[in-house]
Amino acid sequence: MPIETKRSYDTLHGRAEAAPIDAGLRSYMLRVYNYMASGLALTGLVAAAVASSETVSNVIFGTGLFWVVVLAPLGLVFFLSARIHAMKASTAQALFWVYAGVMGLSMASIFLQFTGASVARVFFITAGTFAAMSLYGYTTRKDLSGWGSFLFMGLIGLILATLVNLFLASSMLHFIISAAGVLVFTGLTAYDTQRIKEMYLEADGAEIAAKKAVMGALQLYLDFINLFVMLMNLLGDRR
Repeated sequence: MPIETKRSYDTLHGRAEAAPIDAGLRSYMLRVYNYMASGLALTGLVAAAVASSETVSNVIFGTGLFWVVVLAPLGLVFFLSARIHAMKASTAQALFWVYAGVMGLSMASIFLQFTGASVARVFFITAGTFAAMSLYGYTTRKDLSGWGSFLFMGLIGLILATLVNLFLASSMLHFIISAAGVLVFTGLTAYDTQRIKEMYLEADGAEIAAKKAVMGALQLYLDFINLFVMLMNLLGDRR
């Protein structure tokens, strides 16, 4: 086969193989974003419903049930992450909805502490920031794996600083934590989006791809929620 003809054949063959992968990747990422958006919608609806009921709010935030509401999402995340390999994709999806609903119970505190106008404003700021960074993570050819260790150390630092500030109650430290949190979760949005793409390429079979879509949605959901909370602490108008 002449060299030029072979090159043309190889190019066309490569494009023919890439096309199904690209179509599959787009379908996979659309599923991830749909899961995430549906989870956010469920969280918002539950949070708004709880905040609008004084009786329910008092039961949750005025009793020991508060700690159950705060710690339950953390327990569900660990359980889902540890056991997703052993469960069906439909079960993993159901647990994701449960997690989003329980998270809505704790997020009701946002609606109680801040004005509705500032919640809406910060939500759209968060959505715009998230969309821009996720698009960057999806489209860039730069390897963002180097961000991982830096962002992970930043996340650990945020957790430790938050625990310390529970005792200090320092407004300055609270501001620093929130500002640093915005940077960390903005970076994690791009980093996680690229990792989710790689998870698809490593998936072996439709069932595994479906479970990885749920885990990808959970990662992006957490990035969005935490970015929203950090921005609320910086930009929100308290009641």
